[in-house]
Amino acid sequence: MPPPLPHPGECEDCVPGAPGRVRLRRCTGCGHVGCCDSSRGRHAYAHFEETGHPVAVSLASDEAWAWCYADEVFLVRDGG
Repeated sequence: MPPPLPHPGECEDCVPGAPGRVRLRRCTGCGHVGCCDSSRGRHAYAHFEETGHPVAVSLASDEAWAWCYADEVFLVRDGG
């Protein structure tokens, strides 16, 4: 299991408290938390480009899926 977030509800790469974040994604490879592609920073995708870690799970309570950047497909999570 990934470590707890240092600042829950925050992208690790955005300036704390800065506007522009829409949804958060957590890398299943290392636990990095970045903002989604609809956010200003698109840090989850940038993390994939930097590291090659392909799968990020949505941290939104109303979303039960992950995204594979390499294959460009949604992955459904068991148990929501």
